[in-house]
Amino acid sequence: MTQRPCQPVDPPEFGPAFRKQLEELLAWRRDVRRFTGAPMQEGMLRHLIDLAVMAPSVGNSQPWRFVEVVTPARRQAIIAEFERCNAEALKSYTGDRASSYATLKLAGLRDAPAHIAVFNEDKPLAGYGLGRRTMPETLHYSTLMAIHTLWLAARAEGLGMGWVSILDPERVKAALDVPPTWSFIAYLCIGEPCEEHLDPELVRHGWQETLPIEAVLHSR
Repeated sequence: MTQRPCQPVDPPEFGPAFRKQLEELLAWRRDVRRFTGAPMQEGMLRHLIDLAVMAPSVGNSQPWRFVEVVTPARRQAIIAEFERCNAEALKSYTGDRASSYATLKLAGLRDAPAHIAVFNEDKPLAGYGLGRRTMPETLHYSTLMAIHTLWLAARAEGLGMGWVSILDPERVKAALDVPPTWSFIAYLCIGEPCEEHLDPELVRHGWQETLPIEAVLHSR
């Protein structure tokens, strides 16, 4: 393996104004479930994926695989699967929590113009196994990094993105006819949001408050 010589570059400077905007972008990234249904600008989805794949990956394995779901029958299969799983999930709650769950809008599958199923290639040739011998799950973590990058890129373009997780992975794989070495990671809805909120929807509807930093930051 031949190593390439380091090339001198002039990195950009990220000044105070940019850093402030970055903080705002992170704060305004929301899990969107309500879309206007307006079509996305031509070429926008490809642009967002181009940015998503700039994410880091273990051993530069680039295990992410994106499937744009455009066939009406396949979309309907995903919607039906969500409705089945959501009904089952509701049964696991009782009392006020069940009533609260029933009022939540947990997916924007019918209105989002873009549906993206994200998979992980569990046996990628790229990367030659570097960095994942002891922690193979870092492949999935890498794909999650790409999803978060996509989320921020979409928000920067004024688009909302919602992650639909109430799905059976094997049924999704079957519905979309993907290779057996692909693991289902996420089903994403992307489009113009109906509304903008700084606070998370589950906080706004009383399901779960944001934890204080003291609950998640520890020292040893």
